[in-house]
Amino acid sequence: MFNGIISIRNKNGEEKVKIERPGGSLSPIWSICWNPSREERNDILAVADWGQKVSFYQLSGKQIGKDRALNFDPCCISYFTKGEYILLGGSDKQVSLFTKDGVRLGTVGEQNSWVWTCQAKPDSNYVVVGCQDGTISFYQLIFSTVHGLYKDRYAYRDSMTDVIVQHLITEQKVRIKCKELVKKIAIYRNRLAIQLPEKILIYELYSEDSSDMHYRVKEKIIKKFECNLLVVCANHIILCQEKRLQCLSFSGVKEREWQMESLIRYIKVIGGPPGREGLLVGLKNGQILKIFVDNLFAIVLLKQATAVRCLDMSASRKKLAVVDENDTCLVYDIDTKELLFQEPNANSVAWNTQCEDMLCFSGGGYLNIKASTFPVHRQKLQGFVVGYNGSKIFCLHVFSISAVEVPQSAPMYQYLDRKLFKEAYQIACLGVTDTDWRELAMEALEGLDFETAKKAFIRVQDLRYLELISSIEERKKRGETNNDLFLADVFSYQGKFHEAAKLYKRSGHENLALEMYTDLCMFEYAKDFLGSGDPKETKMLITKQADWARNIKEPKAAVEMYISAGEHVKAIEICGDHGWVDMLIDIARKLDKAEREPLLLCATYLKKLDSPGYAAETYLKMGDLKALVQLHVETQRWDEAFALGEKHPEFKDDIYVPYAQWLAENDRFEEAQKAFHKAGRQREAVQVLEQLTNNAVAESRFNDAAYYYWMLSMQCLDIAQADPAQKDTMLGKFYHFQRLAELYHGYHAIHRHTEDPFSVHRPETLFNISRFLLHSLPKDTPSGISKVKILFTLAKQSKALGAYRLARHAYDKLRGLYIPARFQKSIELGTLTIRAKPFHDSEELVPLCYRCSTNNPLLNNLGNVCINCRQPFIFSASSYDVLHLVEFYLEEGITDEEAISLIDLEVLRPKRDDRQLEIANNSSQILRLVETKDSMGDEDPFTAKLSFEQGGSEFVPVVVSRLVLRSMSRRDVLIKRWPPPLRWQYFRSLLPDASITMCPSCFQMFHSEDYELLVLQHGCCPYCRRCKDDPGP
Repeated sequence: MFNGIISIRNKNGEEKVKIERPGGSLSPIWSICWNPSREERNDILAVADWGQKVSFYQLSGKQIGKDRALNFDPCCISYFTKGEYILLGGSDKQVSLFTKDGVRLGTVGEQNSWVWTCQAKPDSNYVVVGCQDGTISFYQLIFSTVHGLYKDRYAYRDSMTDVIVQHLITEQKVRIKCKELVKKIAIYRNRLAIQLPEKILIYELYSEDSSDMHYRVKEKIIKKFECNLLVVCANHIILCQEKRLQCLSFSGVKEREWQMESLIRYIKVIGGPPGREGLLVGLKNGQILKIFVDNLFAIVLLKQATAVRCLDMSASRKKLAVVDENDTCLVYDIDTKELLFQEPNANSVAWNTQCEDMLCFSGGGYLNIKASTFPVHRQKLQGFVVGYNGSKIFCLHVFSISAVEVPQSAPMYQYLDRKLFKEAYQIACLGVTDTDWRELAMEALEGLDFETAKKAFIRVQDLRYLELISSIEERKKRGETNNDLFLADVFSYQGKFHEAAKLYKRSGHENLALEMYTDLCMFEYAKDFLGSGDPKETKMLITKQADWARNIKEPKAAVEMYISAGEHVKAIEICGDHGWVDMLIDIARKLDKAEREPLLLCATYLKKLDSPGYAAETYLKMGDLKALVQLHVETQRWDEAFALGEKHPEFKDDIYVPYAQWLAENDRFEEAQKAFHKAGRQREAVQVLEQLTNNAVAESRFNDAAYYYWMLSMQCLDIAQADPAQKDTMLGKFYHFQRLAELYHGYHAIHRHTEDPFSVHRPETLFNISRFLLHSLPKDTPSGISKVKILFTLAKQSKALGAYRLARHAYDKLRGLYIPARFQKSIELGTLTIRAKPFHDSEELVPLCYRCSTNNPLLNNLGNVCINCRQPFIFSASSYDVLHLVEFYLEEGITDEEAISLIDLEVLRPKRDDRQLEIANNSSQILRLVETKDSMGDEDPFTAKLSFEQGGSEFVPVVVSRLVLRSMSRRDVLIKRWPPPLRWQYFRSLLPDASITMCPSCFQMFHSEDYELLVLQHGCCPYCRRCKDDPGP
C-alpha cells in the first residue's frame, strides 16, 4: 500500500499477515511479486518500494536478508524463468536483470521513458516491456557459456554469480560464490581466475594433491577490465582485447603487451615453468603463434590460408592440430611445417595427452578418433571435444561437460594389422577390454615379440603363457636362435598342433612332435614320428598310451599295456587300487626275485587286500624274512610268527614285543608280562604292571592291586637275577612291592566290609586283619588305604569280641582323623558306648609267641613281633592268625642243598609214636602232624635253640647246625625256595597237630582247611592266583 504496509490475506479477504516497512509512508510500495519456484523451501515475496529499495519476505512476514538499495524508483518487478532471476524497471528508463537475491547482473534494454511494466513469457527466455510513452518492446535473453578447462578440471558459471569447479575424473564439485556477475573464467593447474564487473579474483588450491578441490583466494585485482578472453598462468593473467594481448601480474601491473596482425580467435596455455609458460595463439588471418609470457617476441609456428577456430598441440610439442573456419581439421609437423593429413567435418580437436600419435575431433554429431595415419574411427557423440586423456574424452554439450570412456580397440587393431606391436601396446594401455589384451598378446607372441607379449599376458594374468615366454627367454639366453622351434612351441600352446608338428619336423626336432602327440593321447599321429624301430621310443609310446587308458577309466587295458612296456610298478598300482588279487599274484609269480621294488609293492597291496597268504608267498620269494615277520605280527598270525621265530631267533623282539602289546590291549596282562619277559623287555613289563596297579588302586580294586604288586615284585626279582648291576635296587623294590602286596591283600577285606552291606569274613578274621594292618602300616600310608576304615573296623570288631581296651584306643585314634559323614554317627555312638565297657581285653584274643611262649598285647608298639624275643610273627594269608611256625637260619658254610639233604636223613627217635604225613603235590606243600602217644621224649635240639635266653632288646635269630638239621623231620619243615639271588627261608612247625599249607608260587602260608576251601571257591591261590592245575615253579 501507499503507506508502506503490506497485507497478506486469504481468498476470503481475511488478513493473515501484516508487514510494516521501516520507511512507512515515505517508502510507498509500488510493486510486489511471489517467487514461482517450487524448489524454494518457503514462499518468497519480492517487494519494490519508492524508497529505492527491493526486499524479500517469507509468508510469515519475516524478512530474508537485508534491503537491496536501488538508484531509481522501481515501478515494476517480476520473476524470470521459474524464479531464478528478477526483472526490475522504473524511473531509470531501462529494464535490469537481477539475481533472485537482488544482485544486479546487467541491463536487458534501455527505453526513452519510465518503464511501468515488464513480464517474462512463461517457460521461455522472452521479455515484454511497457513504457510511459506507450511503447512496447520485446526482448530475447541469451545467456552465454562462461567456462574454463585445464586437463581434468573444468570450471563454469552457475546462476550468473557462482563458479562451479568440477573434477572430471573423480566427479567432485566445489561451488565458489562471488555474489556478483561472473564475466570470465580461466583455470590452469592450481590457479583459478574469475573476472567480476569491477575486479578479478585469483584463487589457488590448498595443496598440491591432484584430487584436492579446496580453493582459497590468493590475490585480488581491484580494477575493471574489458576483454574478449581471459587466461591465467602460474604468476600472471593474460587479457585478450581484439588484436592485443596484455600480460598482468597478480598485483595488477602490466608487464608485457603483444600486438597481433589480426583478430585473436583462440588462445590456450600449453604449459611450461612457472613464470615462463607458453601460449598457443590462433588468428583470424590463419596465423598460428607461440608466445612465452616472459618474452616480448611472438614465434610464428605456421601460416595457413583460412581462419583458426580451434588449436591443440601434441604431448611432445611436435605436431599441431588446427580446426579452421571451413570445419576442416589439419595436422602439421611443427618442425617441417608439413601438412601431415586433414579431415573434414570438425568443429573442435584435442590431442591425447598420453599418446603422441592419437587425436580426436568432433563435428556433425560424430566423434572421430585417429591414430597416426590410419583411417578415422567414428562413433556418434553430441557436443564439442575439449580434452582427450588416456581413454577418456571430455565433451562439452550445451552447458555441461562430461567424461566419455572410449575403448581404444579400433586403433589398437589398426596397429596390429601392420605388426606394430609396441605401438599397439601403447594404445592398449589407454584402455581396452580383456579380450583385446589377449588378442594383442597372442598376435605379439606369434610375431615373436616376446617383450610385448609378456606385458600383455601380465595384464590378463595368464600364467601358462607367461611360463612359456619365460622358458623361451631362458633358451635364447643359452644361445638358441631357431625361431621355428619357438613358434612351434607357441602353436602347441595355442592348440594348433598340426602346425606345431610341421614346424618341429622342419626344425629337425621330430622327437618333440612325438612327445606332443603322445601327451595329447593322439597316438595315431604320434606313430608317424616314431624313429626307425627305436625300442625306447616304442616303450615310451606304449607307456603313454597306457597312461591314457588309465585316465579314461580303462584300467585292465592299461595294466596289459604297462606289463608289455615293462612298467610293472604302474600295473601293480592299478591292480592294487582296484583290488585285483588274482592279477597281483600272477604278476608277482612272473617277476624275477631280483626285482625287489615291484615284488615289495605286490606284497604291500596283497597285505592291504587281506590276502596274507599270498603276501607271505611274495615275501618268501624275495627272501625278506623281516617283512614276513612283520606281516604275521600285523595280521596277528601268532603261530606262524612263533614258528618263524624258533627258526630265526634274531626276530625274537620283533615277534614277542608286539605280541605282548596285543595281549595287554586285550586284557591278558599276565600273558603280556610273560611275553615282554620272554622278549627281554623287562622295562615294558614293569611299566604295564605299574599302570595296572595304579589303575586298580584308583578304582578301589585292592585285591587286584595286591596281585599286581606281587607280580611287580617277582618281575623285579627276575631283573635282579638277570642284571647284577641293578641287583641292589631291584631287591629293594622286591621287598617294597612284597610288603605293599601284603597290605593291599589284607586291606581288601576291610574295604569290602565297610562298603558292602554284608561281610563274608568272620569277626575274628576282620579283627586279625585290622591289627595286622595297624601294626604294619608305614608312616606314609600307601595310596588308597584309609586309616579311618581300618580303625573303624578294629574298634567295631574289638568291641564285639571283648577287646574293650583296644576298642577304646581305636576310637581315640579316630578322633584325630577326618571322619567321612557316613561313619560319623556310628563312631560317635561307639565312642560313647565303649565307655560303659571294662578297661581290659579278652584273654582269648591275646596272641602267643610260639618261640618263647609269651603272651603279647593286642596293641603292640613294636609291630608284628614278639615283645620278649623279638621273633617276627608269621600270619596266615587268609585268617591272619599267628601260625605256629618259627623261622630258622643255617650256620655259615651250610648250603641250601646240603641242608635239604641233612633234613631228608631224618633220624628216628625212640619213645615217640607219631603219625606225620606230608602231602606234597604240584599245587601245595602240606605238613600234617598227628601224634598218637605222649610226645614228650628226649629233648629236641631245635627246642633247645628256642629256649635260649635272649639278652638285650635285639632280635637273635634261630641258627641251626648240621646236627640240628639232621635231627629234624622233613615233615616238620616248610621251605620258601626263592630263586637267586635270594636265599631260601626255613620254617619249623611247633604244633604237630595243626596242618599248614604253603603256596609253591607266592610262598604264602595258610591253614590247610582254609586254603583248600579258597582254592575250591576260586580255582586258584587267593594271593597269587596260581591255578591248582599249573605246575610248580
